[in-house]
Amino acid sequence: MEISDLINQPDGEGATPQKESPLKSLEADLKLYSESIQEIATEILNEGLSEYPIFVAHQHEVSLGELILDKNDLNTQWSIQASMLEEFVQKGIIHTEKKERFIKQYKNPNEYMCLFVIVPEGANFVFYPYI
Repeated sequence: MEISDLINQPDGEGATPQKESPLKSLEADLKLYSESIQEIATEILNEGLSEYPIFVAHQHEVSLGELILDKNDLNTQWSIQASMLEEFVQKGIIHTEKKERFIKQYKNPNEYMCLFVIVPEGANFVFYPYI
């Protein structure tokens, strides 16, 4: 599966390069979102849904996980969707043969949020400490 399959972005939209890295605005939003994300991660862990919660950070429509923080409702720049390792494997974003490698890299979900950050140039995993 390609990143473009996850993002529903019409052609031409978002083509203007930003002067500042979008990650600066993500960091600002994460300061606001931290407590909510941690609560959802704790729910996922406590309910036994997954040992590996993953939060998808994006600025466009994304077909991955469940929307928990909507930038339009919150007047922020980033939306967050809750997912988990199992969905990433099921959708082929993390290949089955690389699942164990991902698990070894995964940080303590009680201390760090695992973010899958999607930008027009691509996507990457980031572990960000709860504030």
